[in-house]
Amino acid sequence: MAAAVPKIKLNNGLEIPIFGLGTWKSQPGEVEQAVKDAIDIGYRHIDCAFAYGNEKEVGAAIKAKIADGTIKREDIWITSKLWNTYHRSDLVEKNVKMSLNDLGLDYLDLYLIHWPTGYKEDGDKFPKDAEGNILFSDVDYMDTWKAMEQLLKKGLVKSIGVSNFNKAQITRVLKESSIKPAMLQIECHPYLNQSKLIEFAKSKGIAVTAYSPLGSPDRPWAKPGDPQLMDDPKIIELAKKNKKTPAQVLLRYQLDRGIITIPKSVTKSRILQNFSIFDFKLSPEDIAYLNTFDCNGRLCPLAAGYGHKYHPFEHDEY
Repeated sequence: MAAAVPKIKLNNGLEIPIFGLGTWKSQPGEVEQAVKDAIDIGYRHIDCAFAYGNEKEVGAAIKAKIADGTIKREDIWITSKLWNTYHRSDLVEKNVKMSLNDLGLDYLDLYLIHWPTGYKEDGDKFPKDAEGNILFSDVDYMDTWKAMEQLLKKGLVKSIGVSNFNKAQITRVLKESSIKPAMLQIECHPYLNQSKLIEFAKSKGIAVTAYSPLGSPDRPWAKPGDPQLMDDPKIIELAKKNKKTPAQVLLRYQLDRGIITIPKSVTKSRILQNFSIFDFKLSPEDIAYLNTFDCNGRLCPLAAGYGHKYHPFEHDEY
């Protein structure tokens, strides 16, 4: 029997497994098997998004694992995200239904606004002008949030939250909403440890999920010579000390800080290795040491969204 993953209680009383499988950049043709392998290994939390373009395959894997008796629907936590071209309040329900349809589900456990920045509606996922610049929408993310609250009332989702929002944006959502976010999902790893934002979110009763916890070595815009987190000699040294791999140390770093984490892999051996982190803990000294690596090393800056009035990383300290 696989290790039972510890859970974190959200501000709405629901409990989310602290560890899950990310699916960003997992290709159709690979992701279905990866999700099946993960569920067989013991993963009970899958992180998806409409923008990833692979929810049909994720859904096929979930369906197969329910059909063969490995899991029931209520055993597994499924997160998805509202894409930037669906921020207009009349499009929010349309987008969640697209995800539900692709995933083959009646409800999502968690639905997040993927980014605070809206893009031009009713066209491509990445609408562009003749020069190749992204076309923005000026929809206020508070209007989007109010439409998210309706999804909850209709039972299409069990929890709602935000992703890639900064402190000022979260503060505004808390002030102007009738349902507060259950989750904040952000990029987080030792080069961008997000301590201030995490502390702020937790002080408001908002749980935090770390994406790209391994430094996203396969991000599409990575350039040759970019520093690779898992090749950092100091992390390799720490891994040897703990008799674990660099990836396992980086994942444990988040769990030991009380942060949910969702590493992506499509390789069965890595999916298993990433899961094998419940038999050790990092010492407080190790965590403090990893915290010193912070260099504001953001790997997912949403460069295409620079200039948008709601771009989360241009206008606020954190």
